[in-house]
Formats: sequence, structure tokens, C-alpha cells
Amino acid sequence: MRVKRGVASHHKHQKIRRATKGMTHPNRASIKRGRQAVTKSLQFAYRDRRNKKRTFRELWNARINAAARLNGTTYSKLIAALKGAKIELDRKVLAELAVNEPKAFEAVVKAATK
Repeated sequence: MRVKRGVASHHKHQKIRRATKGMTHPNRASIKRGRQAVTKSLQFAYRDRRNKKRTFRELWNARINAAARLNGTTYSKLIAALKGAKIELDRKVLAELAVNEPKAFEAVVKAATK
């Protein structure tokens, strides 16, 4: 008996169309181009979830360094002093202190360098 595959194909195509919503016209109109665009976008999403962590760490380091220099030290000296003083604050928290609580950051720097 012959098996017609129209329903299955239609479901596959609808899945691609839902995933390409908001993309440029060729990627929405053509199933072949749409499938390629969805595949590539998922690759970018996977890659960039990892790159986001890298980017935020860069930002935190820059903020810590700027605040550390206002307090008479540098980023690398501050991190070394924190490790030596057994103060376990991560960079995210240090950057938050540096931006929003400069007095608290200054106290951390003093505690680490004494």
C-alpha cells in the first residue's frame, strides 16, 4: 500500500516556519533556507551562551581594576592580596561592590592589603 507523507512533511515545515519567525524573508519563505538558518542560529546560541560568561568576566575585571586603581592598587595586586588574606569574594561580587558600594570595596581593599 502506498504511504503518502504530506501530513508528516507539513508538520516538519510548520516546525521550521515557527522557528524562523522574525527572520528575513528568504529564510521564512523557503523551507531549505529556513532549515539552514535555524541550524546556524542554534549553533550561535550554543556558542554565545558560553561566550556570555567570558564577556561578563571581562566586564567585572575592568570594573574591579578601575575601582582598585582609585584605591591605590591594581587588579592583579588586589586579587593576589585577597587570596593571601583568604578573602573569598568572587569577581561578580567585587564588581558589584566597586560600582554600588565604593566604601565597602575600599574596606575590602584595606582588609586584603594589611
